[in-house]
This record gives sequence, C-alpha cells and structure tokens, in this order.
Amino acid sequence: MRVDLFDFELPPERIALRPARPRDAARLLVVRGDEPFADRVVRDLPGELRAGDVLVFNDTRVIPAQLEGRRGEASIGATLHKRIDLRRWQAFVRNAKRLREGDVVDFGAGVTATAETRLDDGSWTLAFAGDEPVEVLLARAGRMPLPPYIAGKRPTDAEDRRDYQTMFAAEDGAVAAPTAALHFTPALMAALAGAGIGHETLTLHVGAGTFLPVKADDTDDHAMHAEFGRIDAATADRLNAARAAGGRVIAVGTTSLRLLESACGVDGVIHPFAGDTSIFITPGYRFRAIDGLITNFHLPKSTLFMLVSALMGRERMQAAYAHAIANEYRFYSYGDSSLLLP
Repeated sequence: MRVDLFDFELPPERIALRPARPRDAARLLVVRGDEPFADRVVRDLPGELRAGDVLVFNDTRVIPAQLEGRRGEASIGATLHKRIDLRRWQAFVRNAKRLREGDVVDFGAGVTATAETRLDDGSWTLAFAGDEPVEVLLARAGRMPLPPYIAGKRPTDAEDRRDYQTMFAAEDGAVAAPTAALHFTPALMAALAGAGIGHETLTLHVGAGTFLPVKADDTDDHAMHAEFGRIDAATADRLNAARAAGGRVIAVGTTSLRLLESACGVDGVIHPFAGDTSIFITPGYRFRAIDGLITNFHLPKSTLFMLVSALMGRERMQAAYAHAIANEYRFYSYGDSSLLLP
C-alpha cells in the first residue's frame, strides 16, 4: 500500500511534552466498531470493558540508552537499540561519518566502547570494555532516550526517569517505553480487578527503530527492525483459557499486540515465545491473538498508525484522529490514549 495513504496533519501544539498527572487522568477516546466516538478518561476503563476480559501489559524496563562521547576531537552520539550479547549492542550513531571500524569512543564516567562493524542499515555494533554489565555502565553514563519529538523541544530531566517508565517495568532492555501502559496506576488496576478484568504481562524490549520514519513510498518496501520478546508457557495457557471462556484479550500497547500476534498460530492459539520479532502489520492483516487494543496516538505515516488502521480500518482511524485533533487530545508518547474495539 502507498505510505501516503496513512498521512494526516497534526498541529505541533497537540504533541504532549509531559504526561498527565495523575497518570490515569489522561483522556481516552473509545472507538468501538462503527458506533459514535466516545470521549472518556483512562480511569473510566473498568466501565468500558467486560468481566472476563484480560489486559496484556509489556513489562520491559527502559534503560538510559543514549550516550554522548568523543572519538578524538569528534563528538559521537549513540542510541543503543538492540542487545547482541553481554558486551555488544547495536546502536544508531550520530556523526557516524567520523567513525571507523576499530575506533574507541569515550562516553565518560569510565565507559568506553569499540566501534566494531557498520551494518547495512547504517547502525553500528558497539563492544563495551570491562567486566561490568552494560546496564551498570549505562546507569553511570547514559540518559533516558526520550522520543525525538520530545527531546527536540526540551532537555531530558530527572522527572523523565520516573515519567518514562511504566508501573509494570521489571525487565531491563528497552530503549523506548511501552507508552500505552504509562497511564495505569495501582488504583486503576485495583478498580479493573474489582470489575472482574484480569491482566497478564509479557516482555518485548522496544527498540529505537520504533521512532524511525517509513522512508519507502510503498509499505512492501519497508523493513522493520527486529526486537526481542518473550511469553512464557503459563502466561500463554492463561490467555488461551480466558478466550476459551469467552473473555477478550486486550493488548495494552502496540508492542504487546505485536508479540502476541507473533506467538499465535493460525488456529488462534497463543504459544510460548522467546526470540526476535519483526512483524509488520498493515491493512489486510488477519488478527488472531487479540480482540482489542489500548494505545496512544501515533505519528503520521508511521508503522504504528498502519497497525491501528489494520485493526479498525484506515478510514475509521483517519476519522478518529481527526476527532482527536479537533477535540484537543494530546498526542504521542506522553499523550492521551484510545481504546480500539473492532
């Protein structure tokens, strides 16, 4: 499909630079089949779902994966986006033309890495020196990797270390937050449980590729970056049992959705999964694992807007986004939310 079919005009003032406080006070646009749009707030979710439904959250934890360093006189920026092994990460590099294979970059605080290999997509493999876990090194030298549409308008600060992390964050490895879950609070989770709505967690380490624009003119020519994900057998069994009992599986965030669909067979059974996924969901895709999605509002011509268009229909989502813009919803990572029920 043509990528420009997924374009829309977004006024820059609709981009949220800080999250709602409290988190569950964010607005929620309910898009249910062909019914009229409903304007709610996130804390209304228990009344919008049914007893027996299960929400599926991503428990990845964002690491401070942005580094600023020097190679000789050259300034080098690196955003880690995928672990290769204990010492090596794949990274997008700023000022990469000043880097050669074998160069050592000093990121300060005793953290250095060797530029090993430049990959076909322009990213680099960085090998970190020493014996400490790379996550320990990043805690010393790294910054939280805010999306470029926020970082370009204000500096990262101490609040972001708290704000850009969900209440479910447990497994280190993401370089972008699963932002749909940023809206959830212990009080909201208690209200959902009281309404008979369950929840499960899986892990998908979100990579910086989630922010990359689609440069191709046709979706067939776009290559997704792979991300590591894991669903254990017990979680898969409980999700299958919930659906068999008539409940709906509602993914919280596109990352949860993509991993669930990657783990699901053609028969609709969710299987244990551990490995990379580069699934690219566009209109025409037949969903097997999920019955709905909670997600924030996405960038024009992005793979994520294509995904929600696949779930609800492109014209329906164009209309939903036009409604959100006209009614001053806040967009992107720190913005408001939507509940999409085909």
